Amino acid sequence: MSEANKAIVSKFFEEVFNEGKLELTEELIAPNHINHDPNAPEVDTGPEGIRQLVGMYRNAFPDIRFEIEEMVSEGQRVAHRWTFRGTHRGEMMSIEPAGRRVAVAGMEINRVRNEKIEESWSTPTPWA
Repeated sequence: MSEANKAIVSKFFEEVFNEGKLELTEELIAPNHINHDPNAPEVDTGPEGIRQLVGMYRNAFPDIRFEIEEMVSEGQRVAHRWTFRGTHRGEMMSIEPAGRRVAVAGMEINRVRNEKIEESWSTPTPWA
């Protein structure tokens, strides 16, 4: 189960965030998914909320790239340390585009159930 859950989380970051394949949210995100991120605005639950969140990031950082630096899994939980890099080209949470490259490090825990991400907790460092 741990390896399968890690593959689901990896696929989400690589294909949804990095490649913009928003249609995969239906496959990877549970209908009742809840996102806990103190730096992200309120978004809807489920795949629609994740499409909103990813769309916001991809609009602000068209060259966005999340790299998973380390990942561990136990039971339903998948924890990983990541680095996000991109060029700030669009508005992000009322912050006007600066046109500069940013790098943000963070950690996230995802709860995977029935082969879908059901809940996420993120602790990114401030990016602005």
